[in-house]
Amino acid sequence: MITFNDFKNIELRTATIKDVADHPKADKLYILTLDVGNEEKQCVAGIRAYYEKEELIGKQIVIVNNLEPATIRGVKSSAMVLAAVDKEALSIVVMDRKIENGLSVI
Repeated sequence: MITFNDFKNIELRTATIKDVADHPKADKLYILTLDVGNEEKQCVAGIRAYYEKEELIGKQIVIVNNLEPATIRGVKSSAMVLAAVDKEALSIVVMDRKIENGLSVI
């Protein structure tokens, strides 16, 4: 369990996927370029088995924006895509209507 104050420290933001590239060192990973409103971020996401690149570009999603950057198989990742997964499918969290990028998700 985390406290409400701990949860308040997680910065969830809206972002649009601008570009998707195959990770050169991992078959299950994509490298996403994200428009977070006032900045662009790069994110490595393990969603390659579930989505084609073309269907991701332009999607407005929810990300963890203040995650400590990590290097994943040699590529810097500065955000995390929110998604749900079961045994057969993965679904990223998407906005149901177009709004500004970089807005807080509450």
